[in-house]
Amino acid sequence: MERRVPVATHWGSFVAVVDSGQLVRIEPPGDDPAPSPIGPGMVTAAEDSARVLRPAVRKGWLDGLPRAGETARGADAFVEVSWDDALTLVSEELRRVRAQHGDSAVFGGSYGWASAGGFHNAQGQLQRFLALDGGYTDSRNTYSTAALEVILPHVIGGAPWSYQSRMPMWDEIAESCELVVAFGGLALKNSQVNPGGLARHRTRDLQRKCREAGVRFVNVSPIRSDTADFLDAEWLPVLPNTDTALMLGIAHTMLVNDWHDEDFLTRCCEGFDRFASYLTGDVDGVVKDADWAARITGISRDSVLDLARRLSAQRSLIMVNYAIQRADHGEQPIWMSVVLAAMAGSLGRPGCGWGAGYATMDATGVAPGRPSVASMPRVANPVADFIPVARIADTLLEPGATIDYDGQRLTLPDLRLIYWCGGNPFHHHQDLHRLTRAWQRPDTVVVHEAWWNTTAKFADIVLPVATSLERDDFAAGFSDPHLIAMPKVREPAGEARTDHRIFAALAARLGYEREFTQSRSEIDWVRHLYDRTRANLGDDAALPDFDDFWQRARGVELPALSGPFPGSFEALRSDPQRFPLATPSGRIEIFSETIDSFGYDDCTGHPAWFEPVEWLRADLADRFPLHLISNQPASRLHSQYDNGGHSLASKIHGREPVTVNPQDAASRGIENGMIVRVFNDRGSCLAGAILSDAVMPGVIQLSTGAWWDPARPGHSGTLDRHGNPNTLTRDRGCSRLSQGPSAHSALVDVEVYDGPVDEVLAFTPPHLEH
Repeated sequence: MERRVPVATHWGSFVAVVDSGQLVRIEPPGDDPAPSPIGPGMVTAAEDSARVLRPAVRKGWLDGLPRAGETARGADAFVEVSWDDALTLVSEELRRVRAQHGDSAVFGGSYGWASAGGFHNAQGQLQRFLALDGGYTDSRNTYSTAALEVILPHVIGGAPWSYQSRMPMWDEIAESCELVVAFGGLALKNSQVNPGGLARHRTRDLQRKCREAGVRFVNVSPIRSDTADFLDAEWLPVLPNTDTALMLGIAHTMLVNDWHDEDFLTRCCEGFDRFASYLTGDVDGVVKDADWAARITGISRDSVLDLARRLSAQRSLIMVNYAIQRADHGEQPIWMSVVLAAMAGSLGRPGCGWGAGYATMDATGVAPGRPSVASMPRVANPVADFIPVARIADTLLEPGATIDYDGQRLTLPDLRLIYWCGGNPFHHHQDLHRLTRAWQRPDTVVVHEAWWNTTAKFADIVLPVATSLERDDFAAGFSDPHLIAMPKVREPAGEARTDHRIFAALAARLGYEREFTQSRSEIDWVRHLYDRTRANLGDDAALPDFDDFWQRARGVELPALSGPFPGSFEALRSDPQRFPLATPSGRIEIFSETIDSFGYDDCTGHPAWFEPVEWLRADLADRFPLHLISNQPASRLHSQYDNGGHSLASKIHGREPVTVNPQDAASRGIENGMIVRVFNDRGSCLAGAILSDAVMPGVIQLSTGAWWDPARPGHSGTLDRHGNPNTLTRDRGCSRLSQGPSAHSALVDVEVYDGPVDEVLAFTPPHLEH
């Protein structure tokens, strides 16, 4: 007999249909206007051959071969062992590393989205466990927005993510705005996800509402499809990595024509006069006018002048996508976009001004936030050491080296044990061959995984974990005003256990099980966290008791948050003395004395144009004449469920699709559906060609997330058979300020592949011995 069970994921809420304990299908709910197709594809992966079914230990590690500097990780066979043996090995190795090398030798940064769920958050469980065990080296910031997270507190004050509640919501844009200029576009495919889950997808309909209200859109992006067709957006195909130069040209035009909001710049901003001297060339002899911008960006002089006029004359909103800051000097377009909005005269006016990340996640621009929801209590980390999140390979390759970061001088720790849960560094890190070399350095790598993905294959000890379909939890998504019950759909595959159960067993061996579990079972924790949330919200929220909530297929709705919020630009405009920002001056820092004092040559005291190391006007473009855009995929979330039905259906001959402009394809003899080789000095990968003029000439688009499939695992430079663009990207920080990833500054070439077409083995487990 069929039963229907609610399911919550990062890509939405669904209903699982189960018959006699078997997952039959996953369906979207009837009230979601734009459900993600990723959900139904989860069925394919639930019990596929790539599931990790039993604890496994790499053979070379188990045999006691030299651990540091070896090259077998990624290529070795594994031996399946009992849970008792696996837990003993992990607990003893933790004791050994801490005793011999100190607590900072344990890395628990473990970056990744993991799965939706308020209790079963993989990183939260891991870091609670490691903190109780003595501590760990952590990571700071995210691969998604590191440059933004570091620069914005200097410019507009507040916590790194506080801007989300300070920028206009879509409803306000529809009501009050006339012109939206979107640097990096507004790709709807990205809005199918939301961290922690969501009840209904709303971004598409809200964008449509704006267009129907008469709002005009300009898409400043190398990719035309970065805006939906129904927006009828004007497309300005800008050379990748040149957004800052375009903004500077617009700003100069505003300045010399007296189109800028001098009153706002004087009352509410700090240091505009010093920035203006840079625009006019008084500082460096280079006038940043429309002609200068046109030569750099490929956008015509007339288009630069027109944008300046329209942004100043109309009720306008400048949007920046996260993709443009994942590049060389990625802090600059974020900083400059705020300055441009201040100059245009719309910042601090209803529905206008500035915002970031619209359509990147469904809740961005939909709601300013949600009430706080209880989560697994964190334990203070006794270790103070941390690394910028994208500098993991640097840390492993150069322990003891020093790097700059946001005014600090950091010494990279000597990491001996890596513990990773809920993430896939062999998806999200850049220059995967360099990461492969770095990954051989630690003594031990422990990974919790549900599938034999690349990170599991590059581990020493792999512990099988239950998926979000195989445990009890509840979802509370970022800025989504819902709590959604997540009853277990099916029993865990094989011998898989939840992360919490694994850590509880390890804590028992290490002597602090009671402190870790607080004597609660997993369902007790879920109930406790819901009850705490209900109590914190009080009677006004009118939430049902837990037993009632657990039976509600579509969850419960939380009270909406209302402003004004700290750091409001509207309040700043009205009275900057009464409502100062949390910056040193209390105003928007067009010139930052703080950043200037750091003395960085790659991020100075005001936004500026810095030529990227790799871009289409670099000398390297003579050898590699195509700019690689490695954006987010439409068929999955990052690398999650690349083995799911929806992602598999998007492949071409089993490879990730790469979009090539017809002009570039014709000169290389490339036709639709061909297998091509994408390459540069860092590596090469295979992909399936799609020809489309939706990408500008000189640019190719290869989305992230294909499970990396090196032909000779563990050997640097080997061909990736599957199409992971991070085979090709550059592993260098944006600047000394943020040290964020600069993946979108990468030059490549592409050719018809005429070599042996080997089978893709990304979804095939390693050799397993028993």
